[in-house]
Amino acid sequence: MIHFVLLVSRHGAKVRLSKFYTQYSARERARIVQLLAPIVIARSSKLCNFLDFRGVRVAYKRYAGLYFIVGIDDGDNELHTLDIIHHYVVVLDKHFGNVCELDLIFNFDKAYYMLDEVLVAGRLVESSKNIITTNIEEQDAEMAESAV
Repeated sequence: MIHFVLLVSRHGAKVRLSKFYTQYSARERARIVQLLAPIVIARSSKLCNFLDFRGVRVAYKRYAGLYFIVGIDDGDNELHTLDIIHHYVVVLDKHFGNVCELDLIFNFDKAYYMLDEVLVAGRLVESSKNIITTNIEEQDAEMAESAV
């Protein structure tokens, strides 16, 4: 099971998106971000993309200026987690073109909605990029209609 998903900028370790699927207090969430982000950013690109952090296995992947960090159970498949990260990035790319940090800053609501289309309760629920894209386009059309 996925415990949390964090999107952290490479410069300054600013959190651009955070979603927790396990019950943590606000203080614990802040502490996880505060401790984990610098560890991931400081790691050499020659090291593997997995590490253990406070009883949680962490898988991460860097895309352009963003680190996608996912905390999973110790027995879960790390390679499958990297595939989930890539799946989410492809969905973001399909919607935004070539997704960048600014897309997430100015469209954070869509980024969260896309993550909710991919993961529910820490589990992968939709593996079809086309279905997710169709759902997002339908939501955008409904938002445009309600604005008129």
